[in-house]
Amino acid sequence: MNIFVVMKRTFDTEEKIHIENGEIVEDGAEFIINPYDEYAIEEAIQLREEHGGEVTLVTVGNEDAEKQLRTGLAIGADKAVLISDEDVEAGDAYSTQAILAAFFQDKDIDIILGGNVAVDGGSGQVGPRLAEQLGINHVTSVVNIEIADGVATVEKDVEGDKEILEVPLPVLLTAQQGLNEPRYPSLPGIMKAKKKPLEELELDDLDLEEDEAEGKTKTVERYLPPAKQAGKILAGELDEQVKELVSLLKIEAKVI
Repeated sequence: MNIFVVMKRTFDTEEKIHIENGEIVEDGAEFIINPYDEYAIEEAIQLREEHGGEVTLVTVGNEDAEKQLRTGLAIGADKAVLISDEDVEAGDAYSTQAILAAFFQDKDIDIILGGNVAVDGGSGQVGPRLAEQLGINHVTSVVNIEIADGVATVEKDVEGDKEILEVPLPVLLTAQQGLNEPRYPSLPGIMKAKKKPLEELELDDLDLEEDEAEGKTKTVERYLPPAKQAGKILAGELDEQVKELVSLLKIEAKVI
């Protein structure tokens, strides 16, 4: 079974973001595998252990993403591919799917897994866009996967309820929290990861022109949310507190 995992390098979720001149300051920041992609990697390894085959990690980014790919290899993936997007102007979700579609167009695919969303952008667009571009089925927010006789039976999270779907392979599935419990890299895994193949590709290697992957959106401004103000404790009798609360909601909060 040929299993691919589309993963992304993102800021550590514990990091405090700094913005200067409308740009996020990356110097000194810690980066990790997008947490939702960790579920995808774990599920890919479990499917390989059950059905055999090979797990390939694929990411679009700069050379710094090699560290996260090596971590994925240490967890248990077989090989990795890093596709450079440094020549792409104003890259966005469209750019990523265009590059990935060019990579996958001649690949023998059984399953493509990815995170439901990336914690930095949160759009959840790349997976469905890629599946549509490749002309294969896709299911998002998956919390359980079973493969048998060329069909994936998946459980999809639908805002507190669940939906069971049967989808023929090849298929693209995006992982939601609860799909599994991701494993940590072991020391032997870390040592083996150093020798596992990691291929680096440019747009030219995919016969893709820079303008074909140019972003379709424009970032107008970046800014941090305003600091939270201290709360207020209302004093006095209950009816007095109610009157003051209504006044505050009307005059200060302007929500009524």
